[in-house]
Amino acid sequence: MEEVDVEPAVTNIPAASSGTHLGFAWGPGDILVYETLYKASGKCTGSGDIHEVRKDEDIYSPILRKLFNESHHIFVGLQTIREDLPSKNKKPQFVSISKNYRSVIRACMEELQQVVSILLAIELIWNLCEVLFIDAAPAGSLLLHLLDWVRLHKADVDEKAREVLQSESPAEHRDYWDVVVSYVLQGRLEEARQMLVKQATLQPAARKMYKQMDTLNISPGGTQTLTEFDVKWRHWHEEVDRCLQDNSFASNKHLELICKILVGDEDTLLEHKDLLSTWYHFLVTRLLFCHPTVKPTELHYYAQSCLTMFLDSRSVPEPLDSILLAAFEFDIHQVIKDCSIALNNWWFVAHLTDLLDHCKLLQSHNLHFGSNLREFLLLEYASGLFTHHSLWQLAVDYFDHCPEFGRVYLELQIERVPLDTERKALKVLRICEQRQMSEQVRSICKIMAMRALRNNRLGSALSWSIRAKDAAFATLISERFLQDYCARGTFSDLDLIDNLGPAMLLSDRLTFLGKYREFHKLYGEKRFREASKLLLSLMTAKIAPRSFWMTLLTDALPLLEQKEVSHHIQLIYSRLNCLCVSISHLDNVVHCSLHFSAYL
Repeated sequence: MEEVDVEPAVTNIPAASSGTHLGFAWGPGDILVYETLYKASGKCTGSGDIHEVRKDEDIYSPILRKLFNESHHIFVGLQTIREDLPSKNKKPQFVSISKNYRSVIRACMEELQQVVSILLAIELIWNLCEVLFIDAAPAGSLLLHLLDWVRLHKADVDEKAREVLQSESPAEHRDYWDVVVSYVLQGRLEEARQMLVKQATLQPAARKMYKQMDTLNISPGGTQTLTEFDVKWRHWHEEVDRCLQDNSFASNKHLELICKILVGDEDTLLEHKDLLSTWYHFLVTRLLFCHPTVKPTELHYYAQSCLTMFLDSRSVPEPLDSILLAAFEFDIHQVIKDCSIALNNWWFVAHLTDLLDHCKLLQSHNLHFGSNLREFLLLEYASGLFTHHSLWQLAVDYFDHCPEFGRVYLELQIERVPLDTERKALKVLRICEQRQMSEQVRSICKIMAMRALRNNRLGSALSWSIRAKDAAFATLISERFLQDYCARGTFSDLDLIDNLGPAMLLSDRLTFLGKYREFHKLYGEKRFREASKLLLSLMTAKIAPRSFWMTLLTDALPLLEQKEVSHHIQLIYSRLNCLCVSISHLDNVVHCSLHFSAYL
């Protein structure tokens, strides 16, 4: 794998000319930058344009959106691991979760036509942190883990080997020896031996030499103890050195080269920078052939020296180099700090820190404003997600698992979600209701109710006002329903009004609307006794608007023709006389009263 570039992108501000003073304000996912008129007093006044500098551009990448979506499920699952379990029982789970995160990164990389360097970088760093911190491999198996780390990120060797093996004569392929040497550099001695067999068949005279090389094969690991392996390795190393001193392979430059690598000759290793490609590959190869029983505490010494030896004296270490060095020094806080600066988004540091925190590796590191490092990074990451039209829903779960400030952040961010459609508003509302965020519930419902009312969608407006438990607004919309009835003689949104249930008790006007509709249903079903009783109660309850009294009186007239309601007539007539005194349109009422008296 080529050296990964993780330098942060440079953003040019058009208005930022030489000597211009700039002011800025941080936002959730971007920065606002503006020119200022700087005065000697130290005061600044704004001038010119405001420029939006987007920091989390990765949020808008389709592939990285997949990364955010898939890793969200892993994050939520991690939070369910019981805190009371012994650490030794949780370690395999944490390692498995770490591998799940890496598999998601790999899956995203495989979908790309060309590899994005940011994904290469985050998987490389994550894998090393998994080896050193999460799995915490001891001295006996540390080198094996580091070899796996290098092999995973140097896959071009296998691609080249396939080309060689698929050719008509692999041993004569131009890349044959590069593949053999690359296998040796990665400690894949068995695969190198199998490749050498192909060369031996072409050179019968040199078979003895190849057979001798075949004996120089040792790998760390197995069931042997660290001490047993160390003794065995030292004996093997002396044997390889003896072959080199005896010029056993002097007649074959390729085998002699392999012998020099096996003995750990640093000059020979450095001559093959093109096959190693990176200083950390050089580090692991050097450890394999010179210090295979390296202890974790010794790693940073070798890492620093390998970086110095591998890089040209004029070269300046890249941000990735500093991050890897910090990891080899077991300074996880420096790793997180450097990654926060170098990487283009908060995804990596937020999820890695969360996992490390669950592993109890960050407990002592609290920030000055009260929140710990884990929560701070999760809040930053989730705030960035909230700026995206679809990813904002993922952010809710991250806020839920930030006990100190998560609730506050969620309350602030949820109010900024644009309620473009009723469907989206219902999603936001459901989130707020599940978390008993009563203020936000009322705010959303009021916004949607006002929007529906402006569009003359009375049913939707009433539904939202009921959900908000807003009595004043429910009263206003109920008035509109009644006005529409007086103008058109029919109700709109009958299904809603017919199914108000207990919600009609939210306000007197809404109660009247529901009961008046119920009166019409009873009348339509020819249940005149019940209809007249309900109408009488509406007249006496004083919940009908004054503008609707005449309508009630008119509704009473047809009932007078029904024999089964005669016992209510006197009561209705009595109530009519009271209404006649109150209503200002006396001519109409007197006319109605006389007409009513004719039925008595």
